[in-house]
Amino acid sequence: MTSYKAFRIHRDNAQHSAGIEALELQTPDKGEILIRVQYSSINYKDALAGTGKAQILRRYPLTGGIDACGEVAESGDKRFKPGDTVIVTGYELSTTADGGYAEYLRVPADWAVPLPQGLSASQSMILGTAGFTAALALHRMETNGQRPDMGPILITGATGGVGCIAVNIFDGEGFEVHAVTGKADQQAYLEHLGAQEVLGREQVNSYHHALERGVWGGAVDNVGGKTLSSITRKIRPWGNIAAIGLAGGHDLNTTVMPFILRGVSLLGINSSGCPGEIREELWQRLATDLRPRHLDDILTQTVSMEQLPEIFEQMLAGKIVGRTLVTL
Repeated sequence: MTSYKAFRIHRDNAQHSAGIEALELQTPDKGEILIRVQYSSINYKDALAGTGKAQILRRYPLTGGIDACGEVAESGDKRFKPGDTVIVTGYELSTTADGGYAEYLRVPADWAVPLPQGLSASQSMILGTAGFTAALALHRMETNGQRPDMGPILITGATGGVGCIAVNIFDGEGFEVHAVTGKADQQAYLEHLGAQEVLGREQVNSYHHALERGVWGGAVDNVGGKTLSSITRKIRPWGNIAAIGLAGGHDLNTTVMPFILRGVSLLGINSSGCPGEIREELWQRLATDLRPRHLDDILTQTVSMEQLPEIFEQMLAGKIVGRTLVTL
């Protein structure tokens, strides 16, 4: 047996611990593949799981990381052969199954998407779940009738992973983008990525009525809580809100008024449970028409597995801008 390194998360008697351990390599069963992981990324969910600040994992111990890209080392499925480069994001990674913070990852072949032409392995993980989620938000909004002529798209949490990629993607698709951030010093960065207007949280969060003046044609919300409550009241008729995150809270205090008087739609974005056919289609689009023009600027740091605990704490403290690539 060959051993490999993995970032393991434990919870014993309500005590959280995490760190790098050596594990024994397992041969893939029929229908599985073994991936030699090259890159992963850090998402808000990874930081919560890695620090134990939220009950993300549903069994212990597990290897962290909801993203992975690498080469197939062994295959128990005829769709993949050794040497193929594949992407795995979401599904049950780092919830009930081992995740991508490891030198090797064994997963069901159904979870893997071939790396599309036009993206390198590292670029796919600069995107990772964050980029895929931003693309899924656009896909669902467009499918539900969102068009640039309906008005500006509001993007909250705009300096985060999903937010900054969404700014770049929606701008590239011809939408006027209004970005919301609590980091006033990042205005120039967001404008560089494609935001036509940069707003502070206080400009978005206040409301007094069940319906306010319609300001935005639609929104991508990474925050939830009071922010999402306020946004529902300010979307123009027939606009869509893509609800992605809950960094500001999971409660939603709103009324039916925006939905029955303006036809506003609230779309839930569940990237981890996205059907395989849509997943593959969106990765193809991320390599072509939805590929962020400023991908190199969205990547703000590259770290090793040993640095994960430090970066998790920084992310939860709101000190991370853009995307962090993890090299294995």
